[in-house]
Amino acid sequence: MKVKLLKWYDAKNYTFPWRNCNSPYKTWISEVMLQQTQVKTAIPYFNKWMDSFPNIQDVANAQIDTILKHWEGLGYYSRAHNIKKAAEIICNTMKGNFPSDKSLRSLPGIGDYMEGSIMSIAFNKPYPAIDGNVKRVFSRLLCENFNSSHEIKILKKYILSKIHKKRPGCFNQAIMDLGREICKPSSPLCSQCPINNNCIAYNSDLISKYPSKISKKQIPSFDVVVGFIINRNKKFLITKRPKNKMLGGLWELPGGKREKGEALKNSLVREMKEEINVDINIDRKIGMIQHSYSHMNIKLHGYVCNIKKGKIRKKECDDAKWINMNQIDDYTFPKASHKLFSIIKESYVN
Repeated sequence: MKVKLLKWYDAKNYTFPWRNCNSPYKTWISEVMLQQTQVKTAIPYFNKWMDSFPNIQDVANAQIDTILKHWEGLGYYSRAHNIKKAAEIICNTMKGNFPSDKSLRSLPGIGDYMEGSIMSIAFNKPYPAIDGNVKRVFSRLLCENFNSSHEIKILKKYILSKIHKKRPGCFNQAIMDLGREICKPSSPLCSQCPINNNCIAYNSDLISKYPSKISKKQIPSFDVVVGFIINRNKKFLITKRPKNKMLGGLWELPGGKREKGEALKNSLVREMKEEINVDINIDRKIGMIQHSYSHMNIKLHGYVCNIKKGKIRKKECDDAKWINMNQIDDYTFPKASHKLFSIIKESYVN
């Protein structure tokens, strides 16, 4: 199997900017980006990142706001925070040398998959790297499901018995490529698969049965209200989310989640008092946008406001600034905020 797989891998020779570079740093950054992002989306982000941060020391020296700006749009911002923390550890306690032993697991954001991919691709060590694509490929190859921790351990052991000892990184990347290009979640291209003779599901006409679908939990939905507070200079207020919260370090319009049974406007008045210590007048509604995260859906309601009473104090935010519309690109905002800005730009002119 491994011979046929690597022959296919070499023939296809998918070209990505992080491949064949012999750089643990580039492998690391690419794999972090690819954790929750499609390849075609990650490529421009990766290239821009490497232009700005050619090496680990550049990341360690950078301000977190700069790191987050380069991550803007990729989502799952804890990944960017972990990259920054790990880079500082590598530069401050490891003399800038990327770890190639068990100490790799001590770095923030490094779990089983990340360890396996870096060790095999960057250091040519026989480590399995199991992501969603890999689980799907082996689920069909073996007519087994790999969901529980016990099942994953079985899969690891199996991959270790099959991995190419001289080219473990290429073997792992070949499986990933196969899952992305051929063994797709739906409508897999089985006739084009280089190892279909080894595939139990294909030869038993059971491809549609594997991997078995896990029933997803219902995702909760929430209403979130924010204020577009304008001052005399026609600037509007933005606040910075606390580092220890979801989307930590990103900027947004001040506001928050509506409580059960609470009217939207009452919610906004309360949130403004709690977050920045001011009483507001609500002028009119800007509009509403919908946005989905991995664990919740939100309806984001925006209102034009002005300060009625009080002096801004950073009670539940890390910072607050007055900016104009053409300064939006200077700060890192969540996608939901950008959706609302699109509505605001249609009717608001500096």
